[in-house]
Amino acid sequence: MTSSAAMKPEAEPIIACTVSRDVQNFDLLIEDMETELGESWGDLSFEDAAAFLAQPDASSLDFVAIAVDDQDEDELPRIGDLIALAKEKRVRVILIAEEVSPMALHHLLRRGADDFVPYPLPEGALHEAIERLRAPAPVAVPDQPAPQAMPPAPYHAPGAGRNGSVLPVHALAGGVGASTFAVNLAWELCVTRKKDPPSVCLLDLDLQFGSTSTYLDLPRREAVFELLSDTEAMDGEAFHQALQPFNDKLHVLTAPADMLPLDLIGPDDVARLIDMARANFDFVIIDMPRTLVQWTETALNRAEVYFVLMELDMRSAQNALRFVRALKSEDLPHEKLRFALNRAPKFTDLSGKSRVKRMAENLDIDIELMLPDGGRQISQANDHGLPLAETAAKNPLRKEFQKLAASVFEHAQAHATGQQS
Repeated sequence: MTSSAAMKPEAEPIIACTVSRDVQNFDLLIEDMETELGESWGDLSFEDAAAFLAQPDASSLDFVAIAVDDQDEDELPRIGDLIALAKEKRVRVILIAEEVSPMALHHLLRRGADDFVPYPLPEGALHEAIERLRAPAPVAVPDQPAPQAMPPAPYHAPGAGRNGSVLPVHALAGGVGASTFAVNLAWELCVTRKKDPPSVCLLDLDLQFGSTSTYLDLPRREAVFELLSDTEAMDGEAFHQALQPFNDKLHVLTAPADMLPLDLIGPDDVARLIDMARANFDFVIIDMPRTLVQWTETALNRAEVYFVLMELDMRSAQNALRFVRALKSEDLPHEKLRFALNRAPKFTDLSGKSRVKRMAENLDIDIELMLPDGGRQISQANDHGLPLAETAAKNPLRKEFQKLAASVFEHAQAHATGQQS
């Protein structure tokens, strides 16, 4: 068909349209639309689409195919509004994207796009997307009762129920990957066993810049602030209501919605929070703030192992020295520290490995975990709000998280068996 900037009367009714900056930039989309719909489609610019979708006639469309590329990322708010407007009219949306950043793609999908197809279009991809949109919704069989949701697990008070292992994660400098470490370790513990998996809770106590909600695509809720504001009144039910499930396996207490002072909570508050989590979960992962606060000692004293993330640079070395010195001066259990070097040198980088050895000797510490550089897949997974296991299962960093989770789980099992005997 001949493309036009506005919908024109056709011999056949228009049942779909493309929306783009210039549809001629998506010649494969034109071919596939003609194959699927013949003359029953039209094309609109972003400007004309906003006007058309506001009209009552827009409700007659089966779907719109919104095509974007990297040059359209400055128009994300307007494109997102088009998707929302289409959804208001009950018009389904197929998103066609070429070289769009993961953050932009994530934003558009969150605005309500029903399906996504990459461009250049794979063979038959548009046809399959259209078929999925046209597939009837499953109809419940009336004479069969709806499945009952599983009852929630019983809530335990501190000192009862489980006695979970506490594993705080602390960054010695910004950008060393502590939150990525915490999120992926928590998830790997959830899936370390298919049968009878352990229960895992992730607490984001970085009240100002906590990013676990972003990395797991979870909303920040006011219930978290309410819980932290009055931990004395916290019971098992209130604690669980503040948690959010991720993929029905991991339970997460995100950072509050607003940036709050770190002294909003004190040592007693953190003690109550950790004790409540330990009573209800097998593993409690804590994403700590970089700043040392009054309740850092509380987390350290309750920790099974206290992970410390660093990189092979001077700032990490200096901060590690000061961190250990501060703990020793207060006679705190610094032997619980487990140093992890992120973006560690590759096996063949003999010079880098020599630098690591010298740094450990100069700081008088053991660097027990060598975490490889996972590359762009790490930031892409975080932008998509998914653990590495869900987006890049073969990434070398993911494999290290997997091995670490297995080791932590086996240690906890052995410890529990020793206590029972």
